[in-house]
Amino acid sequence: MAQRTPAEIRSSIESNRMELAASVERLRGEVTRITDWRGQVERHRNELMVGAAVVGLFVGRRLLRRRRRP
Repeated sequence: MAQRTPAEIRSSIESNRMELAASVERLRGEVTRITDWRGQVERHRNELMVGAAVVGLFVGRRLLRRRRRP
């Protein structure tokens, strides 16, 4: 393995640090986007409405069955 000079090592470390900083910023942005519940609701409004309707029908049927049983 070839020996690197201290300047090359410092340059490599700085390059890695800059790449890591950029990766952390991208990850921070992605986490912010994913955990934004208002944005998620806005993007998936139709799916949420269908899910709420299904849950409502299921709960309603269960309540009606309980009333009908003596």
